[in-house]
Amino acid sequence: MTHPIEELSRLYGISPSYHDWRGQLREVSVESRAAILAALGVNATDERAAESAISQHETIRWTRLLPPVAVVEVDRPIAVPVAVASELPAKSLTWTVTLESGNVLKGIAELAQLTVLERGDADGREHARLALELPDLPLGYHDLDATLDSGLNAQSRIIVTPAKCYEPPLVARGERVWGIAVQLYSLRSSRNWGIGDFGDLRELIRLAAPTGCQLIGLNPLHSLYPADPSQISPYSPSNRLFLNVLYISVPDVEEYSTCERVRTRVARADFQEKLVALRATTNVDYVRVASTKFEILKLLYEEFRTSHLDRDTIRAAKFRAFVETQGESLRLHALYDALDAHLRLQGPQYWGWPSWPEDYRDPSSPTVVRFARERSDEVEYFLYLQWLAAEQLAAAQREARSRGMSIGLYGDVAVGANPAGSETWSNRHLYVHRVSVGAPPDALALKGQDWGIPPQDPQELRAQQYRPFAELLRNNMQHVAALRLDHVMTLYRLWWVPRGFQSKDGAYVHYPYRDLIAILALESQRNECVVIGEDLGTVADQMTQAMEHYRTYHYKVLLFEQEPNGRFKPPSAYVRTALATVTTHDLPTLRGWWEEHDLRLRDSLDLYPNEEFKNQAHAVREAERRNLMQALVEARLWHWSPDQPLPEYSAALSRAVHAFLGLSNANIALIQIEDLIGMTDPVNVPGTHTEHPNWQRKVAQSTAEIFARQDVHEILDGMHRARRGENPNAG
Repeated sequence: MTHPIEELSRLYGISPSYHDWRGQLREVSVESRAAILAALGVNATDERAAESAISQHETIRWTRLLPPVAVVEVDRPIAVPVAVASELPAKSLTWTVTLESGNVLKGIAELAQLTVLERGDADGREHARLALELPDLPLGYHDLDATLDSGLNAQSRIIVTPAKCYEPPLVARGERVWGIAVQLYSLRSSRNWGIGDFGDLRELIRLAAPTGCQLIGLNPLHSLYPADPSQISPYSPSNRLFLNVLYISVPDVEEYSTCERVRTRVARADFQEKLVALRATTNVDYVRVASTKFEILKLLYEEFRTSHLDRDTIRAAKFRAFVETQGESLRLHALYDALDAHLRLQGPQYWGWPSWPEDYRDPSSPTVVRFARERSDEVEYFLYLQWLAAEQLAAAQREARSRGMSIGLYGDVAVGANPAGSETWSNRHLYVHRVSVGAPPDALALKGQDWGIPPQDPQELRAQQYRPFAELLRNNMQHVAALRLDHVMTLYRLWWVPRGFQSKDGAYVHYPYRDLIAILALESQRNECVVIGEDLGTVADQMTQAMEHYRTYHYKVLLFEQEPNGRFKPPSAYVRTALATVTTHDLPTLRGWWEEHDLRLRDSLDLYPNEEFKNQAHAVREAERRNLMQALVEARLWHWSPDQPLPEYSAALSRAVHAFLGLSNANIALIQIEDLIGMTDPVNVPGTHTEHPNWQRKVAQSTAEIFARQDVHEILDGMHRARRGENPNAG
């Protein structure tokens, strides 16, 4: 007899088994699944409790007249399931659809004429699920209201989606484009305040556009913690809907030129000496940068209040329009930042909302409402910072387009949010706080991974009509024309690790991926934003098929694009609907890879499980380098024979490798800025926290110095020629 927990696992999308990185089938323990169910609020401690939970689940499923949301592809029949108890004296159903445009459609359906989808029992009563057919609806988000003649009423959201994601016209016509990827904070200049900012981004655009570069790839720009600038990982943000305000270019703020106090303060010798010191550091000194920037930004906010808000100027109207457009999510985010700053001043015991006094943990509590009212200026200050950041990012995209870039900015969305940040505080019910997201064991992490990020509850996400997901996409697409989804497999499933369990003892929990990727296509088309799904590692066939159906671009890393025999795939083997890059922020730089700097670094950080594993890694790398060299020879990009020693790293080698990437069929190719100048130190070393300065290392030279180098222009020229189908070695 099947244990009830098996049925509960099915109902809540928890996989009872999975195939590991070796292809072996692994069973998930009953204890792990029970812990995940408990985190979802489902009691499965014994068979009786599990059976009761199943009954409750089925009762809710059958007694809800309409589903909370229905997603349908445009030009396909719309049939919304309607659940009706057989004992009800209902004969007909009146429905109203309020379109996103405001127009209204109405109709009446006779229940006896509706197709029966299924029958079932719940709470001792018979039920039938019927198909309510609606007329064709336009793309978008529409509201359905349905009422049985017996009086029962319900609402649902109908989301009509396109057949595929957006592609830029240039790419759709068959042209292959290329760009440069940067960690924005790492850019150097003679004008920034110790961290790369939106002004530096505009400078990069101005210098890169004449070379044929069509896009600038960016790390996630998500909001972090103004009150705790030591938290720096862009992949563990406070809120993915909003921006990291440390990227504001302070001198480019309009109030900077009109505020006498600011000009006087910045002109002082001690302040200028501080800026020189901050620019000179090898790594970003986030704490001192934040202190310096926020000192001046607070003065600029006071100037803005006096000169604009108090006088109702046009600039004040633009700010208020921004706040109104961004709505409740922005208000809650600014409120969180104000609360966080206020409470951290009271002591280190307050490190995020889970540590706050109970009455501060609920955004709607009387205490929080009173704080927002009494300290409205503090909340408004953080609204102002978000406005400045959004203005400057939008200006960078306009700069890119005005300089002829067909795409411009390429953004990145992290897989989740920090458990103590504003995103989880603002919508606590959406997140499951007694588990965290990670990955099962693999070759590089034999014990599995725990990223410390809470997952979203897939059933609650659906109950909220996918609004949080659509808003996340919309906010991240509004100022870019290409967007990467980190770990795109999360649309299909996530590895959940229950609190108190080891990472290897987690389980996969499934998400409504068909609905989510369809909504992704809708927002992609509406925002004219091409979507790239980071699909490295093991990807379920269902997810791959969905990506191909909706033309969501794949993410191809040259270092991983190898045949089973170890040979590197030729450029012709790359799929067209892909973004291709030599390496990524989680991998060594090209020079670091070639010179095995990353392997020595892993050894110094004690990241190898044993000596045998380390020796094997070096042996594999030697073979990979030879295979890459052979691939360059076959592509007529290098002269070398296997009986010769491998060449030392050089700018010429970098040019050949990037030309190889440029020759690929992939519609988009990226060059990491570090690889233009042959840097070895990586951006991030997975598996480390404080052992390596992750997310801190600056680029070795300023952007102006980089683009003044002849060898850099030769690398860029090789990529540009290859993208146009020319022989990069010609001329």
